[in-house]
Order: sequence, then C-alpha cells, then structure tokens
Amino acid sequence: MGKKAKIGVINVSDRASKGIYEDIPGKACVDLLNEWLITPFDVEYAVVPDEQDQIEDKLKRFSDDVSCSLIVTTGGTGPAFRDITPEATANVCQKMLPGFGEEMRQASLKYVPTAILSRQTAGIRGSCLILNLPGKPKAIRENLEAVFPAIPYCIDLIGGDFLETDESVMKAFRPKK
Repeated sequence: MGKKAKIGVINVSDRASKGIYEDIPGKACVDLLNEWLITPFDVEYAVVPDEQDQIEDKLKRFSDDVSCSLIVTTGGTGPAFRDITPEATANVCQKMLPGFGEEMRQASLKYVPTAILSRQTAGIRGSCLILNLPGKPKAIRENLEAVFPAIPYCIDLIGGDFLETDESVMKAFRPKK
C-alpha cells in the first residue's frame, strides 16, 4: 500500500472555536470526502476563529509542514466584517483560481438569491489546492459537488497527491492520455 494522501479541513468560526457551536461544517466536509474518494487519505483538522493571522498560519502549516494536497476551509466567506477567509487564502497563495468561486456561486444561485454575497475562492500554494467553502453543510455539499470534478486533475497539475473518486457517486474529470 502506498502513502496516504493528506487533506486539510479548517472550520473558520469564532463560535465553534470557542465551543459555543458544534463544529458541524468541518465534519460535513470530511463526510463528503469519505463518500467521494476511494484514495486512502489522512485528515489534518482544525477549528480556528475568524482571525486572519490564525487562518493564514493554519493554511501555511497544513500546506508546507503537513504536505496536504488539498485544504478545504468552511466559513468566513460572506460580506460580514469578520468574514476574512478569502483574504487569508489570497495572502498565502502563489496563484488564485477564480473559476472555482465563480462556479460555486453559480451553483448556489440555483438555491438562494443571496449566493451573490458569497466570496468563495480557491488558490494554489506549492503543490496544495486551497478551497474556501461556505459554512452551512447544505451549501458545502452544493458547492463542493459543483467543483469537485475538477479538483483531482488540478492537484495532478500542481504535483500533489493522486486522488481517485468513486465514480458511482462523484465522477472526476481527467483528460484522456
């Protein structure tokens, strides 16, 4: 058996980080990854407050020290004053991939008109794809379903871990060789 892939999950929430709220969004991400991926993977997990320096520190640690090929964040993508996850992501990435955010907003608009307020984004740090998701489990599924078909190939292109999906539940796209 080869090495396991490494995936980071960071829930950005003032209240969850203080134990006021249960950390439901982060767990929802892990559940989806377990549902869709057949590649064995380890999860590096954190719950942090809406503090830009703490978010950036976790993103850098998970990418650089833990060698995650994918990091998904939940929460902090709205227009409220404390919502700064996209700014933290942009600060630590070498390249931004705006198509991910555009596609997630399009998917969300099918369900709620307020999707235009969302600021989900994605970027690359080294050989790691960082993806910002909303903070509600239903929206996490809707958004991640919209973009996940492109994620394994994106990670291939940047030299990350090979991720294979269970094609009966999530078909990833890779060009024919």
